[in-house]
Amino acid sequence: MISTDQIRGLLESNGNVIGEDDAKIGSIGHVFLDDESGNPEWVTVKTGLFGTGESFVPLDQAILSGENLRVPFDKDMVNDAPRVDDSDGHLTQSQEAELYRYYGRHYDGAAAPAEFDQPVTGVQPMTGEQRMTGAGQPMSDVDSAETLMEDAVMTRSEEQLRVGTEKVETGKARLREYVVTENVTTTVPVSHEEVRIEREPITEANGADAMTGADLTEGEHEIALTEKRVVVDKETVPVERVRVNTDTVTEHENVSEDVRKERIEADSPTRDSDRDRLER
Repeated sequence: MISTDQIRGLLESNGNVIGEDDAKIGSIGHVFLDDESGNPEWVTVKTGLFGTGESFVPLDQAILSGENLRVPFDKDMVNDAPRVDDSDGHLTQSQEAELYRYYGRHYDGAAAPAEFDQPVTGVQPMTGEQRMTGAGQPMSDVDSAETLMEDAVMTRSEEQLRVGTEKVETGKARLREYVVTENVTTTVPVSHEEVRIEREPITEANGADAMTGADLTEGEHEIALTEKRVVVDKETVPVERVRVNTDTVTEHENVSEDVRKERIEADSPTRDSDRDRLER
């Protein structure tokens, strides 16, 4: 069982809540004590963007891990836990029963836990017997007087808008290769041989050559004719390299959100100028 002193150390060190998979779930928000035993029973975990949401996690199986708190749950389960209204610093029995059912715990109907003192974060302190100092000793008369003086002082808080960016995946780009067929027409010169008869008259100059041989004869003479024909062949050759690149385009987007702030007024009669000064 985690003690209140250990819880104080976690709050002062701004510890985190770690899940069963060693992943950070969120930072520690508030701690709630059991009304009867005074033992820490619930812790809230700040989750979501900029820690804007808080989820309740039971402390019965939590263990200390350095300055962090380890619980036997993962981040998704903690994020999906029921959201309850603890604006008065206290859980009702019905709210606690709902949380116990979600985490698979047995609920015996004991008094619902109240919020633990967190001076670092400005949470309302414990009351009655739970108000302790040091190692758990009751407050002295001097401390009580100082506390009464401090009760006359109020802290004004306000929400501040913090806007950031996160990188998320919006799509995928792929290079896909496929084959298309297209018709290519080209002109190729071809040639062939044809027979042409040349006749040469006999003259005194070549008459001697023409008169050789028999007087009248029959015969044949063959010559080979050739031609060029079109031959088609295909060859695959690389012609281009294609790669995918990304360009970062910066755009400006307006963000509008409501923020709350506290106002402090004095109920005692004051002049208008004094009232204006108090409200600032």
